[in-house]
Amino acid sequence: MATLLLISLVSCLVAVNQASLINRCDLAKVLHQEDLDGFEGYSLSDWLCLAFVESDFNITKVNENTDGSFDYGIFQINSHYWCNDYKSHTENICQVDCQELLSSNLLSIINCAKKIVSGAGGLKNWVKWRLHCEGRPLSYWMTGCHLA
Repeated sequence: MATLLLISLVSCLVAVNQASLINRCDLAKVLHQEDLDGFEGYSLSDWLCLAFVESDFNITKVNENTDGSFDYGIFQINSHYWCNDYKSHTENICQVDCQELLSSNLLSIINCAKKIVSGAGGLKNWVKWRLHCEGRPLSYWMTGCHLA
C-alpha cells in the first residue's frame, strides 16, 4: 500500500513538473503569433535562446535574488522593476501582478518582455542573454520548428 502511494505521489510530481515546461517549437509558434520575430530587431532564435538560458523553458520558474527581489516566468522578469509581487518594493513598470507572468498562455509575460525590449538596452537587459546568446549564431534554435 505504501509503495502504491509513493508511486502515485511521484507520478503527480512528475506531471506537475512537466506541465510547467514548454516545448521549444511550441514556444517558437507562440512567439511568432505574438509578432516577436523581428521585434526591435531580435529574431525568434534570440527569444528562444533567452527563454532557455533564463528558465530552461520553464513557464513557472521563480527565482529569489540576493536583493530580495524575485524573477518570474520563462523570461525571468524581475519584480523590483517590472511586476508587482506584493513581497518587495517594485516600480511595476509593466503594470502586472508577477503571478500573471507564470500563466501558461504567456501573453502577460510576452507583453512585459516587449515593454522591456522596447526600452534602452533591448535584450541586453538580461545578463544571461548577453553572456550566452548575444553575437552568437542562433539559427539552430529554430531547427525542426514549423511555424505554419
